[in-house]
Amino acid sequence: MRDLLAAEASGSGTARTLTITLFVLLVAGTLAITIWASRQTKTATDFYAGGRSFSGFQNGLAIGGDYMSAASFLGIAGLIALYGYDGFLYSIGFLVAWLVALLLVAELLRNSGRYTMADVLAFRMRQRPVRTAAAVSTITVSIFYLLAQMVGAGALVALLLGIRPGTTFLGMDADTAKVATIILVGALMIIYVTVGGMKGTTYVQIVKAVLLMGGTLLMTLLVLAKYNFNLSALLGDAAASSGKGSAFLEPGLRYGVEVAGNATQTFYNKVDLLSLGIALVLGTAGLPHILIRFYTVPTAKAARKSVLWAIGIIGTFYLFTLALGFGAAALVGGEAILAQDRAGNTAAPQLAERLGIDFFGGDIGGAAMLAIIAAVAFATILAVVAGLTLASSSSLAHDFYANVIKRGQASERQEVNVARVSAFVIGAVSIVLSIYAQNLNVAFLVALAFAVAASGNLPAILYSLFWRRFNTSGAVWAIYGGLLSAVLLVFFSPVVSGAPTSMFPDHDWQWFPLSNPGILSIPFGFFCGWLGTVISKEHDEEKYAELEIRSLTGAGAH
Repeated sequence: MRDLLAAEASGSGTARTLTITLFVLLVAGTLAITIWASRQTKTATDFYAGGRSFSGFQNGLAIGGDYMSAASFLGIAGLIALYGYDGFLYSIGFLVAWLVALLLVAELLRNSGRYTMADVLAFRMRQRPVRTAAAVSTITVSIFYLLAQMVGAGALVALLLGIRPGTTFLGMDADTAKVATIILVGALMIIYVTVGGMKGTTYVQIVKAVLLMGGTLLMTLLVLAKYNFNLSALLGDAAASSGKGSAFLEPGLRYGVEVAGNATQTFYNKVDLLSLGIALVLGTAGLPHILIRFYTVPTAKAARKSVLWAIGIIGTFYLFTLALGFGAAALVGGEAILAQDRAGNTAAPQLAERLGIDFFGGDIGGAAMLAIIAAVAFATILAVVAGLTLASSSSLAHDFYANVIKRGQASERQEVNVARVSAFVIGAVSIVLSIYAQNLNVAFLVALAFAVAASGNLPAILYSLFWRRFNTSGAVWAIYGGLLSAVLLVFFSPVVSGAPTSMFPDHDWQWFPLSNPGILSIPFGFFCGWLGTVISKEHDEEKYAELEIRSLTGAGAH
């Protein structure tokens, strides 16, 4: 098979210069937006919620930019390219999850809260224990999600610069160069958040959403044109090139695999599939960086409209991932994808290079297409990590510092300064953990974040909005119970140890057989919330009535 990385591997000065130039322009442009936004950020409302000045359409684009992460563009395309039918499960799950967010939380959360998820949870309860629990949960979920973005960044830049096992760049081997990339992304995300706040982050996400939709549309049209818009020919070629034949287009290649002679493992595989599906569908409504986006619009109507725009944009994008994944399988081939990145995270950029070679004039055209699409992917990563860092640092500053440590007596300036310091700390932790997670597929890592969010945050949010009897004890039990169960099950699963693709492949302490804990940890989170509520006598009927009125009408919300 033709080596799609020939231009870079041979040290093509033109290709590398083009790549570096596009990246410099991209970073310079987003930094300019951030600096401009910093001049508009004068109050805590500006920093946390962008002054609630964005329209439904703008916020819908920003939500799309926040949601269509490295997992969507790099991870899902890679999974489809390597596993065919089963890889598309993530696209379906991520999209359907928005219906849960739209119907259950978007409008009610916008009306009830101010800056963070904890504003809703703590409204009718004791502030300090609930806000502490919410801050811990927000930071945990955000770090899981950040891992995926940074791992994707490392794989992406290694591809761009032609860094493969056995090669060097600026005196660095492949592994060292990936680590350097992760550190660079971490530094940039800290700058975006500390300088631009929510306004800067939102505009970067809007620009990124437009670039990503344009880039994936172009690639989709080129893939279809290659096959004369004959989907059957595309799928047939993808199946043939995959080396797996018709099984590539059928379920069971990666999830729910039936193991001959081992009924126990077959059962675990099928349960793991169900667990993954539950986590994907329920996770979005508990993601902190998505929830805070509902506070950036002026009205509940705008919140609903922004979700509808987001569903349309995200749904269209996930249809494009079919063409990207199967196109990569057909035109690049599984062997070439795995040779560049064992988790398949570079399938989409490699496809871009192949299309550039075929449509735009040989190696230079391929290098140009690769650089453009990879720059879009890098913008994707920067926008998402900025949103995640903002969500976690805001929670640490607003919930823990201002309302727990200072008991509501902190000034807006103090609160914003603490949020900026928190961004440094969270960024540093994420960088260190990402270095150990480089062997994992980024879509898979995000699925773990979804499971943790659905286990810890979603039960507390739904109980708080809809259960009159719910109280402080229930909220704390729901968050900590769901969060700890999810994290512990992941820690003792094949994700962390005991398998060649684990974070620590040379160690083995796993005993939990599933790769995704959602099927146990999500019900456990709801159970803990119920149990904590019924064993406590605390009950405030008036506060619930006030929250109900606020959530349904928006009266007195801001």
